Amino acid sequence: MSDAVVPHRSQDHQPAAGWFKRALDSDIFYSFRRSRLTMVAAAITLLFFLLAISASWLAVQNPFDPAQLQLINSRIAPLWTADGQSPFLLGTDEQGRDMLSAILFGLRISLAVGLAGVIFAGALGIALGLVAGYFGGAVDSVIMRIADVQLTFPAILIALLVNGVAKSLLGNRLDEMNTLGVLIVAIGLSFWVQYARTVRGSVMVEKNKDYVAAAQLIGLPAPKILLRHVLPNTMGPILVIATINLALAIITEATLSFLGAGMPDTMPSLGTLIRIGNNYLFAGEWWIVAFPGIALAGLILSINLLGDWLRDALNPKLR
Repeated sequence: MSDAVVPHRSQDHQPAAGWFKRALDSDIFYSFRRSRLTMVAAAITLLFFLLAISASWLAVQNPFDPAQLQLINSRIAPLWTADGQSPFLLGTDEQGRDMLSAILFGLRISLAVGLAGVIFAGALGIALGLVAGYFGGAVDSVIMRIADVQLTFPAILIALLVNGVAKSLLGNRLDEMNTLGVLIVAIGLSFWVQYARTVRGSVMVEKNKDYVAAAQLIGLPAPKILLRHVLPNTMGPILVIATINLALAIITEATLSFLGAGMPDTMPSLGTLIRIGNNYLFAGEWWIVAFPGIALAGLILSINLLGDWLRDALNPKLR
Protein backbone atom coordinates (compact mmCIF):
# COMPACT_ATOMS: atom_id res chain seq x y z
CA MET A 1 0.00 0.00 0.00
CA SER A 2 2.87 2.38 0.70
CA ASP A 3 4.16 1.77 -2.83
CA ALA A 4 0.82 2.98 -4.20
CA VAL A 5 0.88 6.17 -2.15
CA VAL A 6 4.31 7.40 -3.20
CA PRO A 7 3.56 7.71 -6.95
CA HIS A 8 0.31 9.49 -6.12
CA ARG A 9 2.18 12.16 -4.12
CA SER A 10 4.82 12.61 -6.81
CA GLN A 11 2.06 13.20 -9.35
CA ASP A 12 0.54 15.90 -7.14
CA HIS A 13 3.81 17.79 -6.95
CA GLN A 14 4.97 17.17 -10.49
CA PRO A 15 2.81 19.85 -12.21
CA ALA A 16 3.99 22.61 -9.87
CA ALA A 17 7.62 21.50 -10.13
CA GLY A 18 7.31 21.23 -13.90
CA TRP A 19 5.80 24.71 -14.20
CA PHE A 20 8.59 26.18 -12.07
CA LYS A 21 11.26 24.42 -14.13
CA ARG A 22 9.71 25.62 -17.38
CA ALA A 23 9.64 29.17 -16.01
CA LEU A 24 13.35 29.02 -15.14
CA ASP A 25 14.15 27.63 -18.60
CA SER A 26 12.00 30.16 -20.47
CA ASP A 27 13.37 32.80 -22.82
CA ILE A 28 11.85 35.56 -20.68
CA PHE A 29 13.67 34.50 -17.52
CA TYR A 30 16.88 34.06 -19.52
CA SER A 31 16.50 37.60 -20.85
CA PHE A 32 15.83 38.82 -17.31
CA ARG A 33 19.01 37.21 -15.95
CA ARG A 34 21.12 38.66 -18.75
CA SER A 35 20.08 42.25 -18.03
CA ARG A 36 21.61 43.58 -14.82
CA LEU A 37 19.79 46.87 -15.26
CA THR A 38 16.46 45.04 -15.37
CA MET A 39 17.32 43.03 -12.27
CA VAL A 40 18.21 46.23 -10.41
CA ALA A 41 14.97 47.87 -11.59
CA ALA A 42 12.96 44.84 -10.46
CA ALA A 43 14.67 44.90 -7.05
CA ILE A 44 13.98 48.62 -6.61
CA THR A 45 10.34 48.22 -7.67
CA LEU A 46 9.90 45.30 -5.27
CA LEU A 47 11.53 47.38 -2.51
CA PHE A 48 9.06 50.22 -3.07
CA PHE A 49 6.13 47.80 -2.86
CA LEU A 50 7.49 46.23 0.32
CA LEU A 51 8.02 49.66 1.88
CA ALA A 52 4.45 50.66 1.03
CA ILE A 53 3.03 47.44 2.47
CA SER A 54 5.16 47.73 5.64
CA ALA A 55 4.54 51.47 6.15
CA SER A 56 2.53 50.94 9.34
CA TRP A 57 5.42 49.04 10.95
CA LEU A 58 8.34 51.11 9.61
CA ALA A 59 6.96 54.62 10.18
CA VAL A 60 7.67 56.38 13.47
CA GLN A 61 4.24 58.04 13.32
CA ASN A 62 0.99 57.89 11.39
CA PRO A 63 1.09 61.08 9.28
CA PHE A 64 -2.65 60.73 8.58
CA ASP A 65 -3.50 60.99 12.30
CA PRO A 66 -3.62 64.64 13.46
CA ALA A 67 -3.38 63.52 17.11
CA GLN A 68 0.19 62.31 16.48
CA LEU A 69 1.34 65.59 14.90
CA GLN A 70 2.83 68.46 16.86
CA LEU A 71 3.45 71.89 15.34
CA ILE A 72 6.43 72.33 17.65
CA ASN A 73 8.18 69.72 15.49
CA SER A 74 7.49 71.52 12.21
CA ARG A 75 10.24 72.18 9.65
CA ILE A 76 12.94 70.22 11.44
CA ALA A 77 15.94 69.54 9.22
CA PRO A 78 17.12 65.98 8.41
CA LEU A 79 18.84 64.09 11.20
CA TRP A 80 22.35 64.25 9.71
CA THR A 81 22.34 68.07 9.51
CA ALA A 82 23.30 70.42 12.33
CA ASP A 83 19.66 71.23 13.15
CA GLY A 84 18.41 67.64 12.88
CA GLN A 85 16.56 65.89 15.69
CA SER A 86 15.81 62.26 16.46
CA PRO A 87 13.78 60.33 15.35
CA PHE A 88 13.13 62.45 12.23
CA LEU A 89 15.62 60.91 9.81
CA LEU A 90 14.48 62.94 6.78
CA GLY A 91 13.19 65.93 8.75
CA THR A 92 9.60 67.14 9.10
CA ASP A 93 7.18 69.32 7.13
CA GLU A 94 5.17 72.38 8.19
CA GLN A 95 2.63 70.26 10.09
CA GLY A 96 5.24 68.35 12.07
CA ARG A 97 4.92 65.21 9.96
CA ASP A 98 7.96 62.97 9.84
CA MET A 99 8.97 63.04 6.17
CA LEU A 100 10.03 59.40 6.06
CA SER A 101 6.69 58.33 7.51
CA ALA A 102 4.82 60.63 5.13
CA ILE A 103 6.73 59.23 2.15
CA LEU A 104 5.99 55.63 3.18
CA PHE A 105 2.27 56.29 3.59
CA GLY A 106 2.19 58.52 0.50
CA LEU A 107 3.89 55.76 -1.47
CA ARG A 108 1.11 53.41 -0.41
CA ILE A 109 -1.52 55.86 -1.68
CA SER A 110 0.28 56.44 -4.99
CA LEU A 111 0.75 52.73 -5.66
CA ALA A 112 -2.82 51.91 -4.65
CA VAL A 113 -4.28 54.53 -6.98
CA GLY A 114 -1.92 53.52 -9.80
CA LEU A 115 -2.59 49.79 -9.51
CA ALA A 116 -6.36 50.18 -9.12
CA GLY A 117 -6.48 52.66 -12.00
CA VAL A 118 -4.56 50.30 -14.29
CA ILE A 119 -6.79 47.35 -13.31
CA PHE A 120 -9.93 49.40 -14.00
CA ALA A 121 -8.58 50.71 -17.31
CA GLY A 122 -7.43 47.23 -18.32
CA ALA A 123 -10.75 45.57 -17.47
CA LEU A 124 -12.74 48.22 -19.35
CA GLY A 125 -10.43 48.37 -22.34
CA ILE A 126 -10.05 44.59 -22.68
CA ALA A 127 -13.82 44.04 -22.49
CA LEU A 128 -14.55 46.70 -25.11
CA GLY A 129 -11.68 45.51 -27.32
CA LEU A 130 -12.90 41.91 -27.22
CA VAL A 131 -16.44 42.93 -28.12
CA ALA A 132 -15.35 45.30 -30.89
CA GLY A 133 -12.91 42.88 -32.47
CA TYR A 134 -15.09 39.77 -32.29
CA PHE A 135 -18.47 41.16 -33.35
CA GLY A 136 -17.34 44.01 -35.60
CA GLY A 137 -19.96 46.01 -37.49
CA ALA A 138 -21.78 48.86 -35.79
CA VAL A 139 -20.56 47.86 -32.32
CA ASP A 140 -16.95 48.07 -33.48
CA SER A 141 -17.54 51.41 -35.18
CA VAL A 142 -19.15 53.02 -32.12
CA ILE A 143 -16.45 51.82 -29.68
CA MET A 144 -13.56 52.80 -31.94
CA ARG A 145 -15.02 56.24 -32.73
CA ILE A 146 -15.33 56.93 -29.02
CA ALA A 147 -11.72 55.82 -28.62
CA ASP A 148 -10.61 58.07 -31.49
CA VAL A 149 -12.34 61.08 -29.95
CA GLN A 150 -10.72 60.43 -26.58
CA LEU A 151 -7.28 60.14 -28.17
CA THR A 152 -7.56 63.76 -29.29
CA PHE A 153 -7.36 64.85 -25.64
CA PRO A 154 -4.38 64.32 -23.31
CA ALA A 155 -4.99 61.79 -20.55
CA ILE A 156 -4.45 64.41 -17.86
CA LEU A 157 -7.30 66.54 -19.28
CA ILE A 158 -9.67 63.55 -19.21
CA ALA A 159 -8.67 62.87 -15.62
CA LEU A 160 -9.17 66.53 -14.69
CA LEU A 161 -12.60 66.52 -16.36
CA VAL A 162 -13.77 63.38 -14.54
CA ASN A 163 -12.37 64.65 -11.26
CA GLY A 164 -14.05 68.04 -11.69
CA VAL A 165 -17.44 66.50 -12.54
CA ALA A 166 -17.24 64.20 -9.50
CA LYS A 167 -16.37 67.07 -7.18
CA SER A 168 -19.22 69.19 -8.52
CA LEU A 169 -21.70 66.34 -8.03
CA LEU A 170 -20.54 65.14 -4.61
CA GLY A 171 -19.57 68.49 -3.11
CA ASN A 172 -19.02 68.27 0.64
CA ARG A 173 -19.57 64.49 0.58
CA LEU A 174 -16.21 64.04 -1.18
CA ASP A 175 -14.02 62.87 1.72
CA GLU A 176 -10.57 61.24 1.50
CA MET A 177 -11.82 57.76 0.55
CA ASN A 178 -14.25 59.12 -2.03
CA THR A 179 -11.42 61.20 -3.49
CA LEU A 180 -9.37 58.02 -3.76
CA GLY A 181 -12.18 56.33 -5.70
CA VAL A 182 -12.65 59.33 -7.98
CA LEU A 183 -8.95 59.34 -8.84
CA ILE A 184 -9.07 55.63 -9.69
CA VAL A 185 -12.07 56.11 -11.99
CA ALA A 186 -10.53 59.23 -13.58
CA ILE A 187 -7.25 57.43 -14.31
CA GLY A 188 -9.06 54.32 -15.54
CA LEU A 189 -11.18 56.32 -17.98
CA SER A 190 -8.03 58.05 -19.23
CA PHE A 191 -6.08 54.91 -20.22
CA TRP A 192 -8.62 52.32 -21.43
CA VAL A 193 -8.19 53.23 -25.11
CA GLN A 194 -4.75 51.63 -25.47
CA TYR A 195 -6.04 48.31 -24.17
CA ALA A 196 -9.14 48.41 -26.37
CA ARG A 197 -7.26 49.18 -29.59
CA THR A 198 -4.55 46.58 -28.92
CA VAL A 199 -6.99 43.83 -27.95
CA ARG A 200 -9.28 44.63 -30.89
CA GLY A 201 -6.43 44.24 -33.35
CA SER A 202 -5.33 40.94 -31.80
CA VAL A 203 -8.88 39.58 -31.73
CA MET A 204 -9.44 40.44 -35.39
CA VAL A 205 -6.43 38.25 -36.21
CA GLU A 206 -7.23 35.43 -33.79
CA LYS A 207 -10.93 35.05 -34.63
CA ASN A 208 -10.10 33.85 -38.15
CA LYS A 209 -7.94 30.97 -36.90
CA ASP A 210 -8.98 27.33 -36.82
CA TYR A 211 -9.26 26.98 -33.04
CA VAL A 212 -11.90 29.72 -32.90
CA ALA A 213 -13.82 28.10 -35.76
CA ALA A 214 -13.66 24.75 -33.94
CA ALA A 215 -14.97 26.36 -30.74
CA GLN A 216 -17.83 27.93 -32.68
CA LEU A 217 -18.55 24.62 -34.39
CA ILE A 218 -19.07 22.76 -31.10
CA GLY A 219 -21.47 25.47 -29.94
CA LEU A 220 -19.43 27.38 -27.33
CA PRO A 221 -20.98 30.77 -26.48
CA ALA A 222 -19.13 33.91 -27.53
CA PRO A 223 -18.12 34.99 -23.98
CA LYS A 224 -16.50 31.61 -23.32
CA ILE A 225 -14.65 31.69 -26.65
CA LEU A 226 -13.38 35.19 -25.97
CA LEU A 227 -12.29 34.64 -22.36
CA ARG A 228 -11.00 31.08 -22.57
CA HIS A 229 -9.48 30.90 -26.04
CA VAL A 230 -8.92 34.35 -27.56
CA LEU A 231 -7.92 36.47 -24.55
CA PRO A 232 -4.92 34.29 -23.47
CA ASN A 233 -3.35 34.82 -26.90
CA THR A 234 -3.47 38.61 -26.46
CA MET A 235 -1.94 38.78 -22.97
CA GLY A 236 1.61 39.62 -24.08
CA PRO A 237 0.88 43.14 -25.36
CA ILE A 238 -1.57 43.70 -22.50
CA LEU A 239 1.13 43.01 -19.89
CA VAL A 240 3.49 45.46 -21.57
CA ILE A 241 0.80 48.17 -21.73
CA ALA A 242 -0.18 47.57 -18.10
CA THR A 243 3.42 47.88 -16.87
CA ILE A 244 4.04 51.11 -18.73
CA ASN A 245 0.60 52.47 -17.79
CA LEU A 246 1.32 51.83 -14.11
CA ALA A 247 4.08 54.44 -14.26
CA LEU A 248 1.82 56.78 -16.24
CA ALA A 249 -1.03 56.30 -13.78
CA ILE A 250 1.23 57.15 -10.83
CA ILE A 251 2.47 60.25 -12.67
CA THR A 252 -1.11 61.26 -13.49
CA GLU A 253 -2.16 60.92 -9.85
CA ALA A 254 0.90 62.91 -8.75
CA THR A 255 0.10 65.62 -11.31
CA LEU A 256 -3.52 65.86 -10.18
CA SER A 257 -2.44 66.05 -6.55
CA PHE A 258 0.21 68.65 -7.37
CA LEU A 259 -2.46 70.76 -9.09
CA GLY A 260 -4.71 70.46 -6.05
CA ALA A 261 -7.21 68.15 -7.77
CA GLY A 262 -6.01 64.92 -6.11
CA MET A 263 -5.45 63.66 -2.60
CA PRO A 264 -5.94 66.25 0.18
CA ASP A 265 -3.26 67.40 2.64
CA THR A 266 -4.81 65.25 5.38
CA MET A 267 -4.13 62.05 3.36
CA PRO A 268 -1.23 62.99 1.09
CA SER A 269 0.19 60.97 -1.76
CA LEU A 270 3.66 61.60 -3.14
CA GLY A 271 2.23 64.24 -5.47
CA THR A 272 0.55 66.04 -2.57
CA LEU A 273 3.79 65.98 -0.57
CA ILE A 274 5.64 67.52 -3.51
CA ARG A 275 2.99 70.26 -3.79
CA ILE A 276 3.28 71.01 -0.08
CA GLY A 277 7.07 71.05 -0.18
CA ASN A 278 7.16 73.26 -3.27
CA ASN A 279 5.77 76.12 -1.15
CA TYR A 280 8.86 75.98 1.08
CA LEU A 281 11.53 75.23 -1.52
CA PHE A 282 12.92 78.78 -1.61
CA ALA A 283 12.55 79.23 2.16
CA GLY A 284 15.40 76.82 2.88
CA GLU A 285 13.32 73.75 3.77
CA TRP A 286 14.48 71.83 0.68
CA TRP A 287 13.95 68.39 2.22
CA ILE A 288 10.14 68.78 2.24
CA VAL A 289 10.04 68.60 -1.57
CA ALA A 290 13.33 66.83 -2.36
CA PHE A 291 12.75 63.45 -0.73
CA PRO A 292 9.18 62.86 -2.02
CA GLY A 293 10.42 63.93 -5.47
CA ILE A 294 13.33 61.49 -5.34
CA ALA A 295 11.02 58.67 -4.22
CA LEU A 296 8.55 59.39 -7.04
CA ALA A 297 11.31 59.63 -9.65
CA GLY A 298 12.94 56.39 -8.49
CA LEU A 299 9.62 54.53 -8.57
CA ILE A 300 8.68 55.77 -12.05
CA LEU A 301 12.14 55.07 -13.47
CA SER A 302 12.27 51.51 -12.15
CA ILE A 303 8.78 50.67 -13.46
CA ASN A 304 9.57 52.18 -16.87
CA LEU A 305 12.75 50.13 -17.13
CA LEU A 306 10.76 46.98 -16.36
CA GLY A 307 8.20 47.93 -18.99
CA ASP A 308 10.87 48.48 -21.63
CA TRP A 309 12.48 45.13 -20.84
CA LEU A 310 9.14 43.32 -20.90
CA ARG A 311 8.28 44.85 -24.28
CA ASP A 312 11.56 43.59 -25.75
CA ALA A 313 11.36 40.18 -24.05
CA LEU A 314 7.86 39.46 -25.35
CA ASN A 315 8.66 40.59 -28.90
CA PRO A 316 10.27 37.70 -30.84
CA LYS A 317 11.76 40.13 -33.38
CA LEU A 318 13.77 41.89 -30.66
CA ARG A 319 15.16 38.80 -28.90
